[in-house]
Amino acid sequence: MSLALPLWRQLQAAACVLAAVRRGESATPAVARVPAELRPAAQALAFHALRQLGRAEALRTHLANRAPPPEADALLCTALALAWQEEGAPYPAFTLVDQAVEAAKNQPETRQQQGFINACLRRFLRERDALVAATDKDPVARWNHPRWWIAKLRQDHPAHWEAILAACNGPAPMTLRVNTRRVQLEDMQARLAQAGVASERVGEHGLVLQQALPVHAIPGFAEGLLSVQDAGAQLAAQLLLRDLPAGPGPLRILDACAAPGGKTAHILELAQAQVLALDVDPVRCERIDQNLQRLGLQAQVRAGDAAAPAAWWDGQPYDAILLDAPCTASGIVRRHPDVRWLRRESDIAQLAQLQRKLLQALWPLLKPGGRLVYCTCSVFRAEGEAQIAAFVARHNEARLLPGPGHLIPQPGAAGLALPDNQPGDHDGFYYAVLQKGARHAPPGPPDA
Repeated sequence: MSLALPLWRQLQAAACVLAAVRRGESATPAVARVPAELRPAAQALAFHALRQLGRAEALRTHLANRAPPPEADALLCTALALAWQEEGAPYPAFTLVDQAVEAAKNQPETRQQQGFINACLRRFLRERDALVAATDKDPVARWNHPRWWIAKLRQDHPAHWEAILAACNGPAPMTLRVNTRRVQLEDMQARLAQAGVASERVGEHGLVLQQALPVHAIPGFAEGLLSVQDAGAQLAAQLLLRDLPAGPGPLRILDACAAPGGKTAHILELAQAQVLALDVDPVRCERIDQNLQRLGLQAQVRAGDAAAPAAWWDGQPYDAILLDAPCTASGIVRRHPDVRWLRRESDIAQLAQLQRKLLQALWPLLKPGGRLVYCTCSVFRAEGEAQIAAFVARHNEARLLPGPGHLIPQPGAAGLALPDNQPGDHDGFYYAVLQKGARHAPPGPPDA
């Protein structure tokens, strides 16, 4: 973390990101507004604060009868989130407190609350152990997730909900996908090691870096030999193509909801295929083009609504379809800690309805014998197992092939001893592999 700039300025910027998330804005554009020289440190501090926000808000409740104005509360809670426990804290608690008060003094929106913030934080330093103990009984403080989220995980994963929450409260590593069309995994790992970049293998095409780096500093990235992609996300292309019968020509593949193009690129790295990369957002389609260009790959990229094929489908069935459906993103909160505070419980049902609509719209575009891979980066069963069980019940020509099912987010190489989980570090996903057969008529009435 940078020490070139005063810590109080970094705390100001991190608090601005937290305030934006509390207003319902994604952290991504909020971080992008931070001055460039402050941005890396501000993002690191803000993400740390978001991972500990439940505890910070509980502590603030014990320190003050009512919350101060939003800007002051964001700064106060940022400091509490960063300082409440010694293990993993970016700076000593007394340093954070001192610099948070300095940040309040140097910002017009918080200057009048400087004394209040100082009093709360000084009391926190004096009574930290007692205050932390008082908040331990609050599940939101203990697990740093909304109450409804915790309850949903307990319902969906009764044996593993605590492990899921613990994993989601840690940062994710930087995982790379090796372009094995151009370089062998072992050779790429050796090249990284020669440059002083240590890594561990994960999955068939992945390397987990021991220390994250800016992409421009990673050997081979500019050459298109590597992409940044979580190991769990790398399964999508593999499941789509594994044992897929080859025809006389290139495979016709649809990657629906394709932006930013990581899975599209992986498909092209693994197979000779004609790929249509579709996304509803034209701006995000530009990112698909940029990623493919860096990797030296080609696909048809088109802006269109996957739920309305009449506007873009050419009428020719596809050999394979990848549906990376919009979802709550509940499986990737290690990388996006703001998601847990932005989502509402009602979002699950709304997104499940959209997922069902997309499945219904895309299934007719698949040729008999073809394969559709449905995936979400969610750990909620309504967006995974329950969604596919209902789809298969409605479509007797849909055969569910062996697949990972729900992948539970896990850190480290050992991982959780779960039947579906892959070894190694990965985020949370759901995968279902569907094969299209002949439709069977429902049984007729019994003979008279």
